[in-house]
Amino acid sequence: MKKMYMEERAVELAQYIIDSKDTVRGAAKKFGVSKSTVHKDITERLRKINLSLAIEAKKVLDENKAERHIRGGEATRLKYTTNKS
Repeated sequence: MKKMYMEERAVELAQYIIDSKDTVRGAAKKFGVSKSTVHKDITERLRKINLSLAIEAKKVLDENKAERHIRGGEATRLKYTTNKS
């Protein structure tokens, strides 16, 4: 029973990430699980269930990872511009 739940969760997480282009942190918050669980579901469990879905979800995660320094810099810039105004 628990194994089936993990498999279903992995597929739902992947579909959510692909559709919304959300980050691991955002998906974890939405599904009420840890970031580690999301990452493990996408990178390990999903490969055994549906390889093509896993590859597609991994592309989105890789894209988010490549852009995170930009989002972090933007958040910092916003933080300091709102504090000075």
